[in-house]
Amino acid sequence: MAGLSGEHILCAGADQPAAAGARTCDLAGLGAQAQIAADLSEWDYGTYEGRTSAEIRVERPDWSVCRDGCPGGETPTQVSERADRLIAGVLAVEGTIALFSHGQFGAVLAARWIGLEIAEAEHFTLAPASVSILGPKPGHPHLPAICQWNGGPSAAPRQSTSGSRYGQS
Repeated sequence: MAGLSGEHILCAGADQPAAAGARTCDLAGLGAQAQIAADLSEWDYGTYEGRTSAEIRVERPDWSVCRDGCPGGETPTQVSERADRLIAGVLAVEGTIALFSHGQFGAVLAARWIGLEIAEAEHFTLAPASVSILGPKPGHPHLPAICQWNGGPSAAPRQSTSGSRYGQS
């Protein structure tokens, strides 16, 4: 992501249990210019913090974070509202904006950007340290589009036998 720049740079806070967004912003060389945006925070996984989807599904076979949320953490409605607030803020600013966040919230942000319900975010897989671009569809300035998804060298899907742990990067 060398050479990445933006007129405005926002990142999730480094004090979160999984501060991947802030670390990625630093690695991109933009950490000193970034402003912390609380609405970019990763999903609050509550009692599921540190557990894999496979571990959770032993107890709840049909569980989906985007549909069911997490006990003691955020509901899908709360996360969707955060994404909508962030989008409203982004649309109110002139110029290019670079956002650094976490994969699960990035998927929610993309779904909400194009007007999908939060449950549809589970269909968006976001690779670590990838570059995605949300913006208007070319030639249609008022039509939100996903202009690029999972760009960069880390865009290839990774196989995992244990699954990723919620709240850990």
